[in-house]
Amino acid sequence: MQESKEQRYLDNKTFDEIAVGDSASLTRTLMPEDVKLFAILTGDFNPATTDPQYSQSGMFREVIAHGMWSGSLISTVLGTQFPGPGTILVDQSLQFVRPVSIGDTITLTVTTRQKFEHNKHVLFDCMCTNQESLPVVRGTVEVLAPNEKVSHRLQAPRPEVRIDDKSERFNRMLSMVKGLDPIPTAVAHPCDHESLKGPVMAFQAGIIEPILVGPENKIRAVAEEFALDISGIRIVNAAHSHDSAALAVSLVRTGDAEALMKGSLHTDELMSEVISRANGLRTNRRISHVFLMSVPTYHRPLLITDAAINIAPTLEDKVDIVQNAIDLAHVIGIPEPRVAILSAVETINPKIQSTLDAAALCKMADRGQITGGLLDGPLAFDNAVSIVAAKTKGIKSAVAGHAEILVVPDLESGNMVAKQLEYLANALTAGIVLGTRVPIVLTSRADSAETRTASCVIAALIAHANRQKGSGS
Repeated sequence: MQESKEQRYLDNKTFDEIAVGDSASLTRTLMPEDVKLFAILTGDFNPATTDPQYSQSGMFREVIAHGMWSGSLISTVLGTQFPGPGTILVDQSLQFVRPVSIGDTITLTVTTRQKFEHNKHVLFDCMCTNQESLPVVRGTVEVLAPNEKVSHRLQAPRPEVRIDDKSERFNRMLSMVKGLDPIPTAVAHPCDHESLKGPVMAFQAGIIEPILVGPENKIRAVAEEFALDISGIRIVNAAHSHDSAALAVSLVRTGDAEALMKGSLHTDELMSEVISRANGLRTNRRISHVFLMSVPTYHRPLLITDAAINIAPTLEDKVDIVQNAIDLAHVIGIPEPRVAILSAVETINPKIQSTLDAAALCKMADRGQITGGLLDGPLAFDNAVSIVAAKTKGIKSAVAGHAEILVVPDLESGNMVAKQLEYLANALTAGIVLGTRVPIVLTSRADSAETRTASCVIAALIAHANRQKGSGS
């Protein structure tokens, strides 16, 4: 279908073509993204317009638009509709009659009041009304009208703008444990800035009660250097990182802690104590890791497993890896998670072991050997997360395009997927180890305190679920 001329061109009216009484209108609905984007562009972060909690206690009891958001619609009409390209704003006088709230539909009309031959200026009356036909902004604007005809071709459609507010996603994750008691958590060797800041933030947010296990002098030195308040937090002195790991695990075994958290030591140091058959935290399940990711460009939470523990898992290992992830999904409120078993292709190929494993896992789910989720595979990554890609390839599946759990073929591929989402797609990430007696917060030494705090949220939810199981409720 060919575009109309109105869609492809911006046409103007010259001074001579404008008549008194001519008018043009524009209608827009104020969305939350409009308020955020206007604040970003102008630097005006007035809490009345950007802070919902503050707005509730203010004059209007709700988030309102910046006054000049409505005023900017006037410039839009003048520059794109009437008179159009070539118009130069000279003067304006506006009265802001009432606030504009999110969801209000504003109609702006500019009407020619007077023309001035000597300088080619035009005076317009302006009126903005809301969906109830009540005035919002009114006034006058004076412009220098175009003196030449312009028919400007639009080169491309207006680009889509997406506001990615990572702090909002972080706060939503923190709200998941609102009202729950903090969980005693042994933190192994928190001896650098981020590994100490994470549990301190989680403590201040009421998520965990950290027990800091490590050389006390180092912990206190880090706290002093970075002004971290560790008053009220228990410290268990340890000689070195290996000792920290052993003592932290022992605190779990004695019941002093209901969760374990990695600090600045290497993963192998902590996990060697966790998997110890004599004094570790094994269960009858295969131990596995899950990255829980909030990706701004995806419409669902994503659980990626296993990208940190099992290097080249067998089919038997993958059964537990899948079941661990499904159980976690239940804990965070997904009753029947959609599980995509990933491979490089979406068809079974005897030469690609991951496609055979995917087919077997799906059949095992059909037979009740894996429960609580909806499995499909093999699926390539694009089919798993894009319904368009799935339809293009003729894949009919309740999982394709809507996956909530991504089961990767091996640690390398999973780690690459997770790190790409974190560093290129600005995903909010949490990392947790499952299949052990208690949840283990396992993050990279390069991860931020926010990532560690988000991981504490997941650990706390699992710990509370374990409490409920233990009480028989």
